[in-house]
Amino acid sequence: MHKLHDAAAPVAPAIGFDDFLKVDIRVGTIRSCETYPEARKPSYRLTIDFGAAIGVKKSIAQITRHYTPEALIGRQVAAVVNFPPRQIGKAVSEVLTLGFPDAEGEVVLLTPGHGVPDGGRLF
Repeated sequence: MHKLHDAAAPVAPAIGFDDFLKVDIRVGTIRSCETYPEARKPSYRLTIDFGAAIGVKKSIAQITRHYTPEALIGRQVAAVVNFPPRQIGKAVSEVLTLGFPDAEGEVVLLTPGHGVPDGGRLF
């Protein structure tokens, strides 16, 4: 059995477009980032601004391999904003920040190629 993030994992079962629309993926700008030692794996606690309609949300993300807190401030990222909040250590992660695995399985963030308005939905 392959892990979900493994490039060799089989393609997931087919879904309909209505199923895709159930996953609300938005773009937001990272406003703050700090190390989060309470997580099992090295992580950062991010504060991400998704614009007026969604607001500012928190995310715990295992992205320490390729990114420093200073380099993340002001960077736009994609995140799932309609999952239920998840307790990670003492903090609550309100959104799932998205990325792809590199050759070693470390996260490379999913970001727009150009600046876009915060809160924009992936289509």
